Amino acid sequence: MRVQPPVRTWSPAYLRPVFYLIGGMLAVLAIAMLVPAAVDASAGHPDWHGFVLSAAVTLVCGGLLLAAARCDLSDGLTLRQAFMLTPMAWLVIALFSALPLYLSDHAALRGSVTDAVFEAMSGLTTTGATVITGLDQAPPGILLWRALLQWMGGIGIIAVAIAILPTLGVGGMQLFRTESSDRSEKVLPRVREIAAAIGAIYLGLTVACALAYWLAGMAPFDAVAHALSTVATGGYSTSDASLGHWQSAAVEWIAVAFMILGALPFVAYVGLVRGNRRVLRNSQAVTFLLFCAAMSVLLAAWLALSGRYGIADAIRHAVFNVVSIVTTAGFATVDYTLWGNMAVGIFFGLLFVGGCTGSTTGGIKIFRFEVMARVLRSYFLQLLYPRGVFPRTYGGKQLPDEVVASVVAFFTVYFLCYGGLTIALMAFDLDFLTSASAAVASLSNVGPGLGPAIGPHGNFASLPDAAKWLLCFAMLLGRLELFAVLVLFMPSFWRG
Repeated sequence: MRVQPPVRTWSPAYLRPVFYLIGGMLAVLAIAMLVPAAVDASAGHPDWHGFVLSAAVTLVCGGLLLAAARCDLSDGLTLRQAFMLTPMAWLVIALFSALPLYLSDHAALRGSVTDAVFEAMSGLTTTGATVITGLDQAPPGILLWRALLQWMGGIGIIAVAIAILPTLGVGGMQLFRTESSDRSEKVLPRVREIAAAIGAIYLGLTVACALAYWLAGMAPFDAVAHALSTVATGGYSTSDASLGHWQSAAVEWIAVAFMILGALPFVAYVGLVRGNRRVLRNSQAVTFLLFCAAMSVLLAAWLALSGRYGIADAIRHAVFNVVSIVTTAGFATVDYTLWGNMAVGIFFGLLFVGGCTGSTTGGIKIFRFEVMARVLRSYFLQLLYPRGVFPRTYGGKQLPDEVVASVVAFFTVYFLCYGGLTIALMAFDLDFLTSASAAVASLSNVGPGLGPAIGPHGNFASLPDAAKWLLCFAMLLGRLELFAVLVLFMPSFWRG
């Protein structure tokens, strides 16, 4: 009997499932492009031609991939296929999403490949960094497309965080394997039921947010666009002044509520809907809420005692901006860099944090800080009592050594990447504050950085094109939890 040789990682047959799934995603993306096309057409704006052309190109490419790579996915994906699918899918979708931006008549985007890709990558990774000026006069289709990209990216990263990253063991994510996950060597978990429930909750939150914004005084279009960005914790706005354009406390408190809801683990919502009240005691959710409250109180006290605002306004501005940065939404109402060096230092630190795992947020994530706190506590107690035994637990369960090692590795790689990005940006003759804050804002998918150029009242348009491409890579790197991207640069991965 003749034995068939093993299929190598780089062979067309091995990559067939990856290409097939990407083809399906492109077909969905092409359909999504027709929504802003219809909005532009109804408004009489010529940009609808660009959306229709982009949809046609995207659909043809997706259809060709589907036809050429047709295969049976009933056996799931192998480990290497899953590692390849995740970054390749996000990169390909971002590039095709940039097509209507590149073809737009808007002056800030017209004919610039760099700016179009930057804006699309920022939207899809829910970063919210923008290179577009004149948003108040921008075509409605472009504004809606940016918001839709963030909305799709938000639900997309929830799916990746629940179905892919835990089984790959990326950065301690194996701690969050769902009960429906496939524990075998195949890596496509059977999560259709939970994915459908999360999708319904995600859509329901978006509709509720849009209605709340509309009742608070926003026009229907602005309410929908901001709802798409708020629940996705993305931060794209329809105005250069972001939510500050409305000068409304009601709008700000609505944004706070839904940014927090978007930053909590969506699996907990599913459990709550099914009657499981134990999810209300979710460790990282409780820690996240307590952290936001503590930082808001600290900042509000600073603003009130320094005489910048009265007590009510100090509380409102502190809560809104702390929640906006910690949830990595990046909305702005005021320029908090004018609040003094202490405030700048606080916001610089908040850029690293992020929300809960299984949410739409970026950043390091609360659970990793919790794990590191338990590891450090155990280590210091061991120094004090060498013969003592100090177990490391999380959620009432023993922390596996592989989870601890994975989290420690994540912190190490994160700050190595952050340092490298900062130095690389400074090589483009950018000042330290701009470079350091741009690096962490992109790596944590926050959006605005610090300083006059890229701060809450600035944008990334003035940066050199090479710096924008580097930040695009940083956004993708941070969105996919570092390892899912960096592993592709290992020669041993491709040797199979």
